[in-house]
Amino acid sequence: MGDAAGMDLRIIFSTPLAIIAYFLIWFVPDFQQGQTLWYLLFYCLFETLVTCFHVPYSALTMFISTEQSERDSATAYRMTVEVLGTVLGTAIQGQIVGQAHTPCVQDANASTVALEGANRTQSATSLRETQNAYLLAAGVIASIYVICAVILTLGVREQREPYETQQAKPMPFFRGIRLVMSHGPYIKLIAGFLFTSLAFMLVEGNFALFCTYTLGFRNEFQNLLLAIMFSATVTIPIWQWFLTRFGKKMAVYIGISSAVPFLILVALMESNLIVTYVVAVAAGISVAAAFLLPWSMLPDVIDDFHLKQPHIHGTEPIFFSFYVFFTKFASGVSLGISTLSLDFTGYQTRGCSQPAPVKFTLKMLVTMAPIVLILIGLLLFKLYPIDEEKRRQNKKALQALREEASSSGCSDTDSTELARIL
Repeated sequence: MGDAAGMDLRIIFSTPLAIIAYFLIWFVPDFQQGQTLWYLLFYCLFETLVTCFHVPYSALTMFISTEQSERDSATAYRMTVEVLGTVLGTAIQGQIVGQAHTPCVQDANASTVALEGANRTQSATSLRETQNAYLLAAGVIASIYVICAVILTLGVREQREPYETQQAKPMPFFRGIRLVMSHGPYIKLIAGFLFTSLAFMLVEGNFALFCTYTLGFRNEFQNLLLAIMFSATVTIPIWQWFLTRFGKKMAVYIGISSAVPFLILVALMESNLIVTYVVAVAAGISVAAAFLLPWSMLPDVIDDFHLKQPHIHGTEPIFFSFYVFFTKFASGVSLGISTLSLDFTGYQTRGCSQPAPVKFTLKMLVTMAPIVLILIGLLLFKLYPIDEEKRRQNKKALQALREEASSSGCSDTDSTELARIL
């Protein structure tokens, strides 16, 4: 568990399969019956394979250095590139697929008739061009996926803690889960992370519909989304500087809570494109904090665990895998809440306009619900016990443990050499 070769193999073997699954998500099969099962199967397969990539990739943060500051810097670089990758993927998908226009339904009460009319007027050639646009975008993004996986596999080398190399056998997996899930700081951190992640995923998942129907900016939501993600990319280094200067807990409180005033402004303001862009840029600043800070705090939790369980090693993938699990869980809960809420209020698929209850629901999903979740998450982060003073104490204790393990290793080597000579 946590073996370096094992992590490399998971990345190597999951990459080509994930690319195939991703490409087939956007492929339209010829048969009509069973299409839902097709998309469900390949989407679940893709998410599983991406998780096989993401868990060892994230866990590498603990193995590229033994210094807290270097791990924090690596986390900042990783999250900057992840957000930049999101911006790049959004731009590629939006620009390629945006060339294919799908008509909306003008009259919600006659949606079936209008939809049939739209389908009759759209030629088979145009439909094929739309499908090819999605496949082309999938191919470009898959190519970037391969390049990144190759760079990761060939370019990253791991370092092991001296006190871990002395352990003869790795710990059983289920015992590791039991120990990890009983570690108090970890439970408090993932609880706060769950609520704040759910808040921002609600905003992210409903932002396009909110811009289209509530604010009336049907043709602007791609640019607004790019503004948010570009702002997040630019401000991640600023948050990295802030947390090194004022501490991680302070950065969490200020960074994540800074979204609340802008969400309130969105809820109260009338439809105004300029103000919406300003809010989008400001929201990106808070998104950067939400991306970076919980992941930056996780290595501190693992260090604290190692101090309390110095003879246990190989638990890093468990810590990171549950972190990834709660990210997926928050995404699923967000999707379920959004789908059920919109369906209950009468959402019309592909409608050019929506009933008033749908517009109000979208506003609540993008503003008030995330605000409540952010406040709950911040209260849970308040219970998180590892502050800057605790981090400094752990750093000194870990350094002492490394020195003790190194000296013990040297003594064992000297004894072996002496026995060989005699």
